[in-house]
Amino acid sequence: MSGTFWAVLPPVIAIALALLTREVYSSLFIGIFVGALMFTGLHPLAATETTFSIMSEKVSGNMSIILFLVMLGILVSLITKSGASRAYGEWATRHIKYRRGASFATSALGALIFVDDYFNCLTVGTVMRPITDRQKITRAKLAYIIDATAAPVCIIAPISSWAAAVSSSLPEDAGINGFSLFLQTIPFNLYALLTLAFLIWVSAADIDFFAMDKYNQKVRESGKIDSNGEEATVIVGRGQVKDLLIPILFLIAVCVLAMFYNGGGFAGKNPIDAFADCTAADALVLGSFATLVFTFLMYVPRGILSFGQFCESFTEGFKAMVPAIFILTFAWTLSGICSEEYLDLRGFVAHHIGTGNTGLLMFMPAIFFVVALGIAFATGTSWGTFGILIPVAFSIFGTGNMLAITVAACLAGAVCGDHISPISDTTILASAGAQCKHLDHVSTQIPYAMSVAAMSFVGYIVAGVTQNGWLGLATGAVLLFVFAVVMTKKQKAKK
Repeated sequence: MSGTFWAVLPPVIAIALALLTREVYSSLFIGIFVGALMFTGLHPLAATETTFSIMSEKVSGNMSIILFLVMLGILVSLITKSGASRAYGEWATRHIKYRRGASFATSALGALIFVDDYFNCLTVGTVMRPITDRQKITRAKLAYIIDATAAPVCIIAPISSWAAAVSSSLPEDAGINGFSLFLQTIPFNLYALLTLAFLIWVSAADIDFFAMDKYNQKVRESGKIDSNGEEATVIVGRGQVKDLLIPILFLIAVCVLAMFYNGGGFAGKNPIDAFADCTAADALVLGSFATLVFTFLMYVPRGILSFGQFCESFTEGFKAMVPAIFILTFAWTLSGICSEEYLDLRGFVAHHIGTGNTGLLMFMPAIFFVVALGIAFATGTSWGTFGILIPVAFSIFGTGNMLAITVAACLAGAVCGDHISPISDTTILASAGAQCKHLDHVSTQIPYAMSVAAMSFVGYIVAGVTQNGWLGLATGAVLLFVFAVVMTKKQKAKK
């Protein structure tokens, strides 16, 4: 069945089951096992052996990414325990006096914590809640600011858990550098870029509309904070503002240095080539390990955390990252069963679609954007979505500018679907970080997210037809500007 129509079946089954059941783990595993059955001639025992052989190979080959995720989870736990978030919140409360300032400070802190969206949601929510409460920004609006900053920033940040996951989603026989491809997608990730621009406009204009405006009016009329009633996280340390900022800045700096080193920068290679040639996952492991050592030396000798409390964060951090590791493991395995060594999905797609079918190919970015949005919405996971779709995009284009645009569309659609999904980890974490009722956050965020999604869809049509991602970005930017002007005038007239 290798290299035939049947090679399409495993990812199709995984996608269909994910849409029907909204269970990404079982859907991915069933798709994998069906592919293994096809490869082994419907032999159950051989299919089982093949499945776990590929899984073992993929996990061992991507161990650096898993180690980075675990160490990042530990760092999140340490900073939460230290009390540094509380100290920063108290400092900011004294210095931020206006609503616009509170909104921008929330976005800025989210942009600073770009290494991981889990870390982002929980830290920003914990830090900024007292400040936004004082400025009468509703918890639903805070949750939107957190959510609209977290994933969009992480998906365009070269030094993040998302960058490592995307870089590893290409088939091993791709023959191109996954990190280099990720860098090419950054300016064409329309949803992420337009969402950040949308957020800046909404914060600067200090206006809301659609469901968010109605919700804010209801909260103002009640005169109460729209909290979910949950208790705040118990802080065990006595950290200061510097205990939040210094570890994060150290992590960023040392990861950049590690990537430069890993790519041969210390051996005389120019910086651009060094960063393009680096193995991002290996560099992130070095950087995160160095940060953990640095954080230990910063916290324990000063009594911010005891040695026992520091060690507790190891298991807590690992547990927090288990879902992400689980999804990645299955996504890697599905990619493996579809590779040239097994079912050769790339060979089949390349042979039957080909580069000559420009009538279909020019709409691929828009198609991939919509498909990724739907899968991520139904499953609640971005990583599982682009883990499925990126190998398919590579099978169609192989290399070149259209590959970068189409992969960017996959990432953009995955982030958008993740944003509007009520079962998404980051959506749930944004609600938890803001201590907002979850359905209030989902219902007020969807109209904003879908407005930006519509602009992105048009942008990807333009990008595909012209085969120029920059024109697609310009189209999206113009649409956002027109939308902002119209809605600003409308809200001012209403007031």
